[in-house]
Amino acid sequence: MTTNPDPAQRRILWVLVSAQVVGGIGNGAGIAVGALLIKDVSGSSGWAGMAVVMLTLGAAAFTIPLSSIAARTGRRPALTLGWMTGAAGAAIVVLGAELESLTAILGGLLLFGASTAANLQSRFAAVDRAEPGQIGRSLSIVVWSTTIGAVAGPNLTGPGAALAGSLGLPDLSGPVLFSATGFAIAGLLTFVLLRPDPLIHLADGPPAPRGIRTALPHVRGRTFTAVWAIGSSHAVMVAVMALTSVHMQDHGSALSVIGLTISLHIAGMYALSPVMGWLSDAWGADQTILLGQVILLLAVAVAGTSGHSDVQITVGLVLLGIGWSASVIAGAAKLTASLEPEHRPVVQGFSDLVMNLAGALGGLLAGIVVAISGFGTLNAAAAVLTLPVIALVLSGRRVAAAV
Repeated sequence: MTTNPDPAQRRILWVLVSAQVVGGIGNGAGIAVGALLIKDVSGSSGWAGMAVVMLTLGAAAFTIPLSSIAARTGRRPALTLGWMTGAAGAAIVVLGAELESLTAILGGLLLFGASTAANLQSRFAAVDRAEPGQIGRSLSIVVWSTTIGAVAGPNLTGPGAALAGSLGLPDLSGPVLFSATGFAIAGLLTFVLLRPDPLIHLADGPPAPRGIRTALPHVRGRTFTAVWAIGSSHAVMVAVMALTSVHMQDHGSALSVIGLTISLHIAGMYALSPVMGWLSDAWGADQTILLGQVILLLAVAVAGTSGHSDVQITVGLVLLGIGWSASVIAGAAKLTASLEPEHRPVVQGFSDLVMNLAGALGGLLAGIVVAISGFGTLNAAAAVLTLPVIALVLSGRRVAAAV
């Protein structure tokens, strides 16, 4: 899995990978049907984008508390809490579907988002003990492991509907049952097996700083560029992905085709992550971020002009995932490498907060833009978000070259 000689680091990576696989099933299943479930209960496509909004707001709400717990007591309790809260949220979504309660579904999705916070912080747990030259690769291994579950999750819509039917529940709630189970298993794996804690090697130093205020002084220069690149790239990805299932359904695409498209999109996000991690270590984080922005531009051009073509929009969504992967993995590696170890947990948490808030805003605005002007306009607007990232990276490289 890795050339890192530290046996504790190898064990940590294996545990994180295992939790990500089963947790990824939960995330993939929820993403695939969340928008459709809200549309079904509310009777309005305009509400559909709120699924991703609530998921990302939930992730944002839990990011700082989980990072503070990690800084104070370690990664194991923080990640366990995130996964278990996500499981509780998924159970509430199922209950809301049965009761046809939009309020319960939205509240459940908010708690569901805690699993995303745990998922994101797992990648930073992977590099707590990593050697400097292994940061990108260690991080990307954990990101890659999400592929298996996340790709399988959206394709559980059929089996999920059958399971729900056998239990007398609405068909669309079935995949969310898989979410609850996957998150609970991920939480148990983390709680029982994540020993030693990835942050234990920092325990002998001074108390780790906690809270947003302690993070802000360190968000400057290279760190600022990394945070911006991660947040902007996530906003582009979420904005386009959030309305894809509704766009396809409105054009008559079958539920199985929609599930396959989302699966392939998620595969694009995670399957090539080891390549992106290697590129970040060997070629440079800045170059890899720029590559990601170019791919995102290509993605929105393809998706935005897809019309009724299921094949073209699927290609666009795959490219969207690949561009996200390059930008976010390289951004996270750049962020980690630019910080002293004692400041990493809280600044990493701040970065995830920005990332999730950007995603929530992207999902919220996506529904409004599509309702007013259509899916093509949404993709054009998403393209504009890549320009500041490109400018920041290029200006940073010029400054570094001049020093």
